[in-house]
Amino acid sequence: MKSDSVAGESASRSVRYRTDRDLGDCVRVLAEVHQRDGYPVNWPDTPHTWLTPPALIVSWVAELNGRIAGHVGLSRSEAGDVAAGLWSARAGVSRDATAVVSRLFVAPSARGRGIGALLMAQAVAEARDRGVHPVLDVVASDAAAAALYERLGWELLATVEQQWSPEQRVGLRCYAAPI
Repeated sequence: MKSDSVAGESASRSVRYRTDRDLGDCVRVLAEVHQRDGYPVNWPDTPHTWLTPPALIVSWVAELNGRIAGHVGLSRSEAGDVAAGLWSARAGVSRDATAVVSRLFVAPSARGRGIGALLMAQAVAEARDRGVHPVLDVVASDAAAAALYERLGWELLATVEQQWSPEQRVGLRCYAAPI
C-alpha cells in the first residue's frame, strides 16, 4: 500500500485495503460527493451494498491524516460493462482479460492533494498484478473525472449512450488504462 506526504503540506496520505469497518465512513464521504457532484447519478437505496457489488474483486480507501478521504474498487467485467467490451474487441481478447475500476470518489475537502491519482494507481497496479487490463466508464457530464483519467494517460475508447432504466438514458465515456 502507498503512504507518503503531500509536497509542501504536512498532510499524510495513504491507501489501504478497505475493511467492513470502513463502510460507514465510506458512505458518509459518498453522500458528501453525491450532494456536491451528483455522483453516483442515482443515489443507491443501500449505499453499503452499492459499495460491495457481487463482481467486486478488491477495494481500497485513501486516508488523509488518518481519516477516510476516498475510495476505489476493482471488479470483474460484467455483461453491461461497455468499456470492457470495447477494450476486449479492440485488443482481440476475452472480456475476462479486463477488470473494471469502479466506485472511485474523493471527499470534496480532500481534493487537489493527489488522492484520486493515488487510488487509480493502486487499482491499476492490482489489475496488472492479476494479468488483466483496467478499464472504466464515467458519466459523460463528469468533466472533472474525465480530466483526471486523461491526465493519467487513459485512452478514451468511445462515448456511448446506455439505457439505465426505462426513463433514463445516460451518456458514458469509456476508457482503458495505458498499455
